[in-house]
Amino acid sequence: MLDHNPKIFTVGIFDSGVGGLSVWKEIIKIMPFNNYIYVSDSAYCPYGPRPQSEIIDRARTITTFLIDKGADIIVVACNTATAAAIKTLREEFTIPFIGMEPAVKPAALCSKTGVIGVLATKGTLSGTLYNQTLKTYANGIEVVEREGIGLVALVEEGKLNGDETDRLLREYITPMLEKGADQIVLGCTHYPFLLEAIKQITGNNVEIIDPAPAVAKHLYDVLEHMQGDKLDYEQFKSTKTTMFYTTGNIETLRGMARRIMPEIEDEKFNAADF
Repeated sequence: MLDHNPKIFTVGIFDSGVGGLSVWKEIIKIMPFNNYIYVSDSAYCPYGPRPQSEIIDRARTITTFLIDKGADIIVVACNTATAAAIKTLREEFTIPFIGMEPAVKPAALCSKTGVIGVLATKGTLSGTLYNQTLKTYANGIEVVEREGIGLVALVEEGKLNGDETDRLLREYITPMLEKGADQIVLGCTHYPFLLEAIKQITGNNVEIIDPAPAVAKHLYDVLEHMQGDKLDYEQFKSTKTTMFYTTGNIETLRGMARRIMPEIEDEKFNAADF
């Protein structure tokens, strides 16, 4: 029987910086009634070049912070952190974790040319999960990989278009197009903020795959299981309550979050010292 007093969950979300807001954006579209806590670890951004042991330490610290704040479940909204740390987090904490899945499977299944591009960080491209996914789903598919060096920093600086952004994107995407890629996987949660600039390069004949909507749907399914019944929040007013924390510049986080939801109040943004 449907629970007429459904639980309002507290969902923790973290990323190396503001990129995970692209995942938060998709989550609140389908679940606007939960409470959310977003952590931007911008003081340590980007994670990509950092050793795995350091990423695990940061993920462990942030997880502890989110649990202390009341998180019922945590979304690791960072491909690099998922690759480096989610196995350890699941072993050390009892709380459920949702990670970023490499979107190679839909790209490979939908490709008509047999060529796909993957734009990601070094940590993601060298990760076990990504490479297992390649073996499972991209057999017989040509995969053109490019490490998006410098793109995370541009997004953190709010440079979502312009000459520098266009130059780097063309450097990484042009080899994919020259090989005939008709699907390009965005393997970093910062990259969806560059979607319009990417489309200026690829045109309309290339599908750009952002895994964030699939992650949001997976979170919905997990919360429904935790609830023990269908999520039915029609009786509640849409609140979209999110608290934001950053180890870096608050203005950077506030500016990017307000691109998604302009009405967020100043007091929702906080400095984090860990």
